[in-house]
Amino acid sequence: MDPYINEWLNLVIRFAHLITGIAWIGASFYFVWLDNHLENPPQWKKDKGIGGDLWAIHGGGFYEVAKYKLAPEQMPKTLHWFKWEAYTTWITGFLLLSLMFYVGAESYLIDKRVADLTQFQAIALGIGSIVVGVGIYEILVRTRLKNHGIILGLILIAVATALSYGLTQVFSARGAYMHMGAIIGTIMAGNVFFGIMPSQRALVRAVEAGESPDSKYGLNAKLRSTHNTYTTLPVIFIMISNHYPMTYNHSANWLVLIAIILITAAVRQYFVLRHFGKQKPLILVGSVVATIALAFLIAPKSVELTEEQKSQVVDIAQVQTIIEQRCGSCHADNPTDDIFTIAPAGIIFSDEATIKQWAPRIQARVIDAKDMPFMNKTQMTDDERNTLAIWLAQNSSK
Repeated sequence: MDPYINEWLNLVIRFAHLITGIAWIGASFYFVWLDNHLENPPQWKKDKGIGGDLWAIHGGGFYEVAKYKLAPEQMPKTLHWFKWEAYTTWITGFLLLSLMFYVGAESYLIDKRVADLTQFQAIALGIGSIVVGVGIYEILVRTRLKNHGIILGLILIAVATALSYGLTQVFSARGAYMHMGAIIGTIMAGNVFFGIMPSQRALVRAVEAGESPDSKYGLNAKLRSTHNTYTTLPVIFIMISNHYPMTYNHSANWLVLIAIILITAAVRQYFVLRHFGKQKPLILVGSVVATIALAFLIAPKSVELTEEQKSQVVDIAQVQTIIEQRCGSCHADNPTDDIFTIAPAGIIFSDEATIKQWAPRIQARVIDAKDMPFMNKTQMTDDERNTLAIWLAQNSSK
């Protein structure tokens, strides 16, 4: 595919994915907040079957919201459903995954240092992992385990850990993270498609038929909605994780991912409890402490030069040669790379001044973390990294 067309498709699909994701997550957060803030209604509302209500003010007006225990006596003329936000987010997400990691498998998904896969093999493993992950969840959530939240949660964490580890053994780090996000995102959309919507349709049919709705439908929808609210923050992190290689480039990246999933889920738990008026600040404090501890544990070790290396003299000509050969295909005025037709992040190494300008970034990404060049596409050697490290050390204060 023409790189320019690819960039535009990426932009349009990513933008649509972001907008629909905001709509879905916003609606999800709102209804969780709404459900958890309902108050005991007056008797005349209880007599109508209302189980909870609340008053709110927004946009210069007052809103009165009421929730029925099961359903109203008769269906209203206009009933608003919330489903297309979820479906459209999933559709655009899968299109974006396909464009970047399947069409561009050799650039983003396949890392020969991890596994020497063909494009077909990588795509099959990617789609297969999504099917397996969602399939396991759907089987578990349809068993009696759904009535034992803690046990089900522990099993799902174990499954997620196994998937995370397995994905990092076959894909690039970024590809593994994104597929874990695709699994969770598909589970969330599946909760709407397989659980929430069928339950809501059953409730509507019962009311239209003048029958008393079975409470199991409402409970099933509530269960899956609850699962979705705890996976929202982990999915958001994974969506932006490709910008933060210090998380996915660690040797134990699969474990880092699970740690972040647990931390973000705990943050969500704090706010859910707060909706009920339960202040549990230790959960939030614990999440912050855990994040700091994680950042400390996965911090890349700074390269320490030997006395012999410190005594070496590296001139700018050597540095420019390395930069031109290993970085210039992407970070130039006119990149020659087959994927990056515009310098990523606008970083261009055109002369000594620009190299010095970006010296801290070179130190962090090329020397310490070693995640640049991207998947070492240009085959930068350790000797070349050491040469850059020596020059950076000699010129850090100049």
